[in-house]
Amino acid sequence: MDSTVTLVGNLTRDPIIRVTGGGVAVAELSVAVNRRWRAGDGDARESTSYFSVVAWRALAEHCAASLHKGDLVMVVGRPEQRSWQTESGDRRSTVEIVADDIGPSLRWATAEVERTSRSSGEAPMIAA
Repeated sequence: MDSTVTLVGNLTRDPIIRVTGGGVAVAELSVAVNRRWRAGDGDARESTSYFSVVAWRALAEHCAASLHKGDLVMVVGRPEQRSWQTESGDRRSTVEIVADDIGPSLRWATAEVERTSRSSGEAPMIAA
């Protein structure tokens, strides 16, 4: 069973897009999610969590064309752990969100929808 997460936060940089050796587009995004609350003493508190997000194929291309550093975005996806070995032989791992859908938040902005042609059964994406 997959766990689904929804993040709403700001992009900390423009999406970085690359193409795998097999010709598949992949975009890397970094999302900062801010949490604000009042502590028991009445003081305002804030914390920020940073999430790595990966988008594949057409979604990756649409993110790179539509989203920019600072944009408030909504991400729906699943957490996945990825492990690798460094050149020096050390094991490393990270947890990232593999995006099923990403879009601009309309809370403090507007967006214009531009439909794209469907390829491989994928639904059209939103352009910001």
